[in-house]
Amino acid sequence: MADRPSRDLLEALRAVAPGQPLRQGLDRILQANKGAIIVVGDGPEVLSICSGGFLLDSEFSPQRVSELTKMDGAIILAPDASRIARANVHLVPNPELPTSETGTRHRTAERVARSIDVPVIAVSEEMGVITVFRGAERHALDSLARLLGRANQALQTLERYRTRLDAVTSSLSALEVEDLVTIRDVVSVLQRAEMVRRIADEVEGYVVELGSDGRLVRLQLVELMAGVDDDRQDVVRDYLPDPRPTAVSVAMRELSELDSERLLDPEAAAALIAPSRPMDLDASLRPRGYRLLGKVPRLPAPAVEALVERYGNLQKVMRAATEELEAVPGVGVAYARAVKDGLSRLVESSILDRYS
Repeated sequence: MADRPSRDLLEALRAVAPGQPLRQGLDRILQANKGAIIVVGDGPEVLSICSGGFLLDSEFSPQRVSELTKMDGAIILAPDASRIARANVHLVPNPELPTSETGTRHRTAERVARSIDVPVIAVSEEMGVITVFRGAERHALDSLARLLGRANQALQTLERYRTRLDAVTSSLSALEVEDLVTIRDVVSVLQRAEMVRRIADEVEGYVVELGSDGRLVRLQLVELMAGVDDDRQDVVRDYLPDPRPTAVSVAMRELSELDSERLLDPEAAAALIAPSRPMDLDASLRPRGYRLLGKVPRLPAPAVEALVERYGNLQKVMRAATEELEAVPGVGVAYARAVKDGLSRLVESSILDRYS
């Protein structure tokens, strides 16, 4: 699975995605068989490494930026790329900064990106490639056809993983209503949910690069990811020893930071859910009920919180009579009946799915 670009690099890629004026200017530069260095930002830190050139302060247009590349120097744009600040500028970054590039233009671009926190774009005259630098990261833009091919392949993978996630989640629901959940069952759901999230992040990167041509890919991504993040969080809240939001956030962040090898290790993921228990993956667990109660139609989050706080776990909520549920502050008659009816239907459907 490819490493996901940082948020800063994704923002830079969004600015040069198809449909953006800056991308139109870059395409015109390539069509004219020209090279260029473009710095997106004209703050004091940028000006401190600029030498010479012309002050323009002109409105940006693809035609203007293309014409300005006939001069050898760099082009400095406003941070939102709405104006051309300077042209024919000689950039003087720190020559001691490391660079993996070999061409003069790209070496300068990488050193500028490492020196100051702005996107730097290098257009190769000989190779016809656009490379975006941000900090220590670099990304060469692919053709639209290749991006769409990779995005569709990633979507197919995401669809397969989502199907597997739905299967283990349905199995967990059946085990929860039967009070047969083990650490292994919970870990299996969390592992697959995290893998789905990582593939979705990769697809999101393609959507950013595709720009206006990525609308259909985004629609498919949104459909495939519906409910995944909420379910993942509710599973953690159900089984983490400390269900407070801060502890849940920490556990989810630690799960997302596991490398691929450790994520596939059940014991590594189990250590996040049951850190104080002996590492027995077949040890039983009892859910608080956040996830299944959250699936009851029209039951608001405050009522779910009140029920979990009053009863402590899902089994006690299921055994409680309607009159007992009505007495819980914030629940009342209508929500109590919705809980009893909703959980009954979930029990029936879960058992049917498990044993059919």
